[in-house]
Order: sequence, then C-alpha cells, then structure tokens
Amino acid sequence: MEINKAQFITSSSKLSECPKEGIPEIAFIGRSNVGKSSLINLLTGVKGLAKTSQTPGKTQLINHFLINDSFYIVDLPGYGYARVGKGQRSGFKKMIEDYIHQREEMVNLFVLVDIRHKPMKIDVDFINEMGETGVPFSIVFTKADKLSKSAAKMSLMAYQEELLKSWEELPPLFVTSSESGEGREQLLEYIEQIL
Repeated sequence: MEINKAQFITSSSKLSECPKEGIPEIAFIGRSNVGKSSLINLLTGVKGLAKTSQTPGKTQLINHFLINDSFYIVDLPGYGYARVGKGQRSGFKKMIEDYIHQREEMVNLFVLVDIRHKPMKIDVDFINEMGETGVPFSIVFTKADKLSKSAAKMSLMAYQEELLKSWEELPPLFVTSSESGEGREQLLEYIEQIL
C-alpha cells in the first residue's frame, strides 16, 4: 500500500464525538511512551503528523487521521498513564474501553509493545483481555533499533512463550523501528489486506 495523503481530522474526548462517516479505522494503542505517534508518522511518511513527546501520556484524546481519503488511523491514549490523577485515569480507561469495544468502524487494533522490556504484566493482561473479548488485534513490537538482532529475537521469543501460556494461537506479530523504518512495508501490506 502506498500512502499518498494523510491529514489530521479531529480529536475526541469521548466515543460520541468520533467521526460519523462509517469509514474503516485502524487503531493504535500501547503503554505511555511506547512509540505510537512515531510509528504513525513512519507509516504515513509525514513527520510530525502525530505529535511525539518525551513525556509519557501526551496523547490524551482519540485522534483521527484520514489516510488516502479512504480509512482512518486512530491514535488512542496510552494505558498505564504515568502522571495523571486517579479521576483522570478512570476517565481515560472509560474512553479507551468505549472506543475498543463499541466502535463498529474499528477493523483492527494494533497493540504496541516496547521490544526492549521483558513481558510486562500490564501488556500481557491487556493482550489477554483483547483476546477474551474478541477484539480483532495484532501486536507490534516497537524500538527494534535499540537492540541487536539477536537480543530482539530473544525478546520476541520471551513474549511468545509468555502469551502461549494462555493462547493456543498467537495473533499476528510485527517488529518495527520508527528510526530505521523496519517493519513499515509489512505493516502497510497487512493493513491493506484487512481493509
């Protein structure tokens, strides 16, 4: 798939504010600072389309980007937000859950995981919950450029082992780097297939 056009359309603080045209949506979620915005910028080829930040929890709204006038990429707030109060946290949680479980336009959820870390409970729990509730999703490992090829492979295997404790068959897995561009073609191809 070639992306020729990518534009920011709107930010929504709740599901009812999301676009109403019924265009298919590909959503991205992960822990704060996992590299969602960087990956979206890599995929679209537009630097700065999704705002990146060194501060975890920068994305606090549901952001819609229209791609090739035919589908949306949706940047969701991270889960496990670092620096927000309890009230705000439950507000984020509700907004994310409403979107994931009720948004009919969402055809796939990409769950982003930082490949540098051992399997973390928060990620594994979220992935398992997506499986249990039947949400169509795939796992994208980010920041692969930060590890050697062999270390990245070991990390991937550790995740697969952990998930296979409760999964018979794993969802599709991708390894990416927004620095080197690794995984971009595979992801775009996959998005084209599912659309």
